[in-house]
Amino acid sequence: QVQLVESGGGLVQAGGSLRLSCVASGRTFSNYNMGWFRQAPGKERAFVAGISWSGSIYYADFVKGRFTISRDRAKNTVYVQMNSLKPEDTAVYYCAASNTWATMSRNEYEYWGQGTQVTVSS
Repeated sequence: QVQLVESGGGLVQAGGSLRLSCVASGRTFSNYNMGWFRQAPGKERAFVAGISWSGSIYYADFVKGRFTISRDRAKNTVYVQMNSLKPEDTAVYYCAASNTWATMSRNEYEYWGQGTQVTVSS
């Protein structure tokens, strides 16, 4: 089992920045591929960014150049730095862990956090 706890969400104006954190506990964090997803009201949960156990990084097209994912193995933590935020980035953001290398499919993520709300005002 892996437990994931997100933090760092909040209200920010368009053009602003936030950094989300996800602390993992339980099984060995470094063995997992980690991802960030988001879900806006009335929409499906969508992949945002991922980082594999080997350090490969991959992004959804709509965040490329604005979001940066990273992980700190010593702290069992994965981050996503979100810059140039837009109102359409408003959503609940979820951290997830997968045994599948470099996957963007939410169905291949076995463990999920409870989510953190990000609201971007115009």
